[in-house]
Amino acid sequence: MIFIGNNLASGNQLKSTTLTAEENEIIDRMNQYQEKYFFLNEDHFQFVLHLRSAIIHASRSLFNSKAKFTTFETSHCNERYWRLTNQGGFKLREGIRPSDAINDIFQNGVLYGFECATAMVIIYYKAVLDSINFEQFNRIYLGMYLRDWQSDDDLPIYTRRGNDYLPGDCLYFNNPQFNPKTPQWRGENAIDLGNKLFFAHGIGIKPAEGILEALNKRRNPHATESAYLLSQVTRLDDYYLYQFASGAHKRYK
Repeated sequence: MIFIGNNLASGNQLKSTTLTAEENEIIDRMNQYQEKYFFLNEDHFQFVLHLRSAIIHASRSLFNSKAKFTTFETSHCNERYWRLTNQGGFKLREGIRPSDAINDIFQNGVLYGFECATAMVIIYYKAVLDSINFEQFNRIYLGMYLRDWQSDDDLPIYTRRGNDYLPGDCLYFNNPQFNPKTPQWRGENAIDLGNKLFFAHGIGIKPAEGILEALNKRRNPHATESAYLLSQVTRLDDYYLYQFASGAHKRYK
């Protein structure tokens, strides 16, 4: 259910031919779940549609960038923009604009390698870059550090239990009987792209069945329990980010 300014909104009336297919699917899914989605006003609602579209667009762009899936031990980056830490993280170099460093990952992906949780945070940073005021982005993310789920306080990420999956959400496919020789396959973070597709760094763009199949191939040789989708969603705090919105909510085709 969708509430805009505390008023229940009709999903059918919110949908439009001017919106992208992903944005209309977001509205459809919000409308069908019993979960209540509250928005401050119409502009906040449009900002959220844009932000989720930007997450989807960034996911596809990261896939096309050819950035590699690696473990922390073998992580690598373009050291013109980042300093590689002993823990396999990327620390923004002094004098580098955060926007330039994030964009470089998508433009020169072949120079980068990281695991799936870091990929999700990179996607979030790119989506926020494409959704909020440019100068604000470069101001608030000067201390950027990429490793696992670590992120700046101004990139508020939260996870909660639930099955109200929306395009733009990060979901988790758990692999309870993973092969201990390859612990990086204990599970996979994946962005819901809409239209029953997901992006999982290291696996690619596939339906849920494709991700489960890939994880099941990486189980303990004597495993009997299949990988499965957890009942949880990971999202950005759009209320917090809305204060930095540029007001220009472009559409991704």
